[in-house]
Amino acid sequence: MTSQRDVKQRIDSVKNIRQITRAMEMVAAARLRRAEQRIQALRPYADAIRRMTRQASEAAESLPSIPILAEREDQNTVGMLLVTGDRGLAGAFNSQILRAGTRAAAQYEDEGKNIVWYASGRRGVSSLTFRGLEVVAAFTGFTDRPAFSDARDIAQALMSAYVDEKVDRVEIFYNGYISPLSQEVRRETLLPLQQASILGEDEEEEDQGRDDEPSQHHALVEYEPDPEEILERLVPDYVEISVYRALLESTASEHGARMTAMRSASENAAELIDDLTLEMNRARQAEITQEILEVVAGAEALT
Repeated sequence: MTSQRDVKQRIDSVKNIRQITRAMEMVAAARLRRAEQRIQALRPYADAIRRMTRQASEAAESLPSIPILAEREDQNTVGMLLVTGDRGLAGAFNSQILRAGTRAAAQYEDEGKNIVWYASGRRGVSSLTFRGLEVVAAFTGFTDRPAFSDARDIAQALMSAYVDEKVDRVEIFYNGYISPLSQEVRRETLLPLQQASILGEDEEEEDQGRDDEPSQHHALVEYEPDPEEILERLVPDYVEISVYRALLESTASEHGARMTAMRSASENAAELIDDLTLEMNRARQAEITQEILEVVAGAEALT
């Protein structure tokens, strides 16, 4: 049986771990509140950019013949951006993005397509490298609080690869934030524009509502300059803001996942402390019983 001293040392160790997990939970909760505020401030602007891009593309008689708007018939090379975190201890936050990305890559490879990997966050970079996959561009060091300049750097790398015909299609995988307890893996197409996910869920529902009510019509918009020229200016902004939104959503999801994981760890530590305390009490009782038996046996030997 484990000695009372060994059990007490284990209890002290678990208590120290619980203090760490509680501290990490409080830090994650504080950062989550700030991340939620940033998302709420960005979502209207991001939705407006997507809506303007969609309307301009519908109004354009023909898409301008510029490389960023070119749609290639044979999409043989697909660029895939995985948005992960720089740190772990966040449950399945990082692993579910890696699973979704590699699953999609396997499907493309079965179709004979080539995959070009991009990764944001040290966890994504290290995991892809560990699997023997080459990461063309890695972006790390800002996942706790991403800035728009970070999103611009990523977007410029993706757009340059598309313009230079190094990739024929660009997709992004990230954790969409729903609540501190819930995150969902989202897969969006950034380029080409003709296949891009430029409609949010709310906009799609609004459009469906308009279709159900024929009396409502879209407002007539006159473009100055031409829709083609406006679209040429909007596309880079659309890509940048889409990447920035994905980074903010991923950051909030990471803090929520870490807060939940650390809370669960603290609760498990408390249960383990209770179990170890019970074991220590049993060990103490066994030692006292053994000492009493020894005293009784000694007294009987003297009589």
